[in-house]
Amino acid sequence: MKKSLLIVAFIATVFSYQSFGQDSTKSISSTLLSSYYGIKDALVKTNGSAAAENAATLLVAINSINMTKLSAEEHTVWMKVSKNLQFNAQHIQENKNPEHQREHFIALSSNMYELIKVLKPAETVYYQYCPMANDGKGANWLSSQSVIKNPYYGSSMLSCGKTVEIINQ
Repeated sequence: MKKSLLIVAFIATVFSYQSFGQDSTKSISSTLLSSYYGIKDALVKTNGSAAAENAATLLVAINSINMTKLSAEEHTVWMKVSKNLQFNAQHIQENKNPEHQREHFIALSSNMYELIKVLKPAETVYYQYCPMANDGKGANWLSSQSVIKNPYYGSSMLSCGKTVEIINQ
């Protein structure tokens, strides 16, 4: 049952991405964020399989971007971050180990932040920070909620972190 729901969701996602040619950048950012949030939520639960599935969906979204719909500024940022987004999403998809996925999620989050800042999403995005992540160097992530749910430590440090920026409020 779970696999059939996943297949239906994946097919619906693929068909919705095919309409990117007609969509605004707000719709593009919403679709990218939705897939990204799926990875984040899976890492909060320390579920490597779910993170990998959501990374596959994010890859479809990334590869479906119609660059002709981007403004000059959006296009510049897209060209800067797109290969890194693909690289990190692919590594998260290919490896079901949550610790390895979290390493790639750090870079994925950094590049998503840069892109979302210029795409100006319709929904509010919370840019959050955990000082303990990344071997004490700290790491950020994007969230649709103001409540902290740390993807780097899951249940062991679920509320470790703070919101450092609110995008599009």
